[in-house]
Amino acid sequence: MSRVHILATGGTIAGAAASQVDAGYTSGGVGVEKLIDAVPGLRGIAQLTGEQFAQVGGQDMNDRLWLKLAARVNALFAADKADGIVITHGTDTAEETGFFLHLVVKSNRPVVLTGAMRPSTSLSADGPLNLFNAVAVAADPEARGRGVIVAINNDLHSARDVTKSNTTDVQTFVSLGPGLLGTANYGSLRYFRYPTHPHTMESEFAVVGQEQLPRVDILYAHANMPPDLVRASASLGTRGIVIAGMGNGNVSTEAASELAKAVKAGLIVVRSTRVVSGDVGRNIEMDDDRLGLVAADHHNPQKSRVLLQLCIFKGMDPRAVQKAFHRY
Repeated sequence: MSRVHILATGGTIAGAAASQVDAGYTSGGVGVEKLIDAVPGLRGIAQLTGEQFAQVGGQDMNDRLWLKLAARVNALFAADKADGIVITHGTDTAEETGFFLHLVVKSNRPVVLTGAMRPSTSLSADGPLNLFNAVAVAADPEARGRGVIVAINNDLHSARDVTKSNTTDVQTFVSLGPGLLGTANYGSLRYFRYPTHPHTMESEFAVVGQEQLPRVDILYAHANMPPDLVRASASLGTRGIVIAGMGNGNVSTEAASELAKAVKAGLIVVRSTRVVSGDVGRNIEMDDDRLGLVAADHHNPQKSRVLLQLCIFKGMDPRAVQKAFHRY
């Protein structure tokens, strides 16, 4: 059997509530061995090892943990300690952690993120089956070369394309546009495609030995958006700004003028969108060439932040950053 190592980071999948029908719960309280033992037949599909990497809710995932997680994944593969890795994770930021690893893991072996929308103590908890399917994917040689995969609610998503779309629905994760990588039905796997953009071994990004990433802020655009939000972000030491823009990544004329000043001061500014799906095109309604801005292409604000952090860390100028947003 394939060797699968589980890195548990907490989240709702390891959460506990006062009763089976209590909507309130505490994230991350259940340890990795209990998670494994709660899934019938799990040890029969792979040689399992477990590690309690962290115990946080998805909302408390941060850059420091990302760097440690990337280092641990790369070290396990480099030492040939696992054929695949499963990461249990809070759903709030699973798409961001997944995309980060999708760009910095240097192996073609599968890394699979999973989580749950209901805590482990809940009536009809979704975590056990999600973990079963995730382990099946991580153990499957056919999963190699597909980058980081999010396996949840019987669906397999590319970490580049997936996003959380509902606050409470178990079918919250969607890959609008590119679609699913495949499906998982009680460990029976079906793949539809490979990721459409470079990742892992093909990615130019590496974070070996790093302890921090550049600060990048996300500013949410809205009617009557004050330009002083841009000045505030710049004054607090950010290296880049991602705009969750209106429509096709738009901001008000006043905010655009302030963003142009930030670019002249050395910041890199990326226009994404607060709209749930669709690409942000360059020079559509805003003159990116004149303002010095970067168009996010398919990346939502949270994914744009991840990619921009890596671009700034690598020392890219705005022109190179634009190429990276199209490439990845």
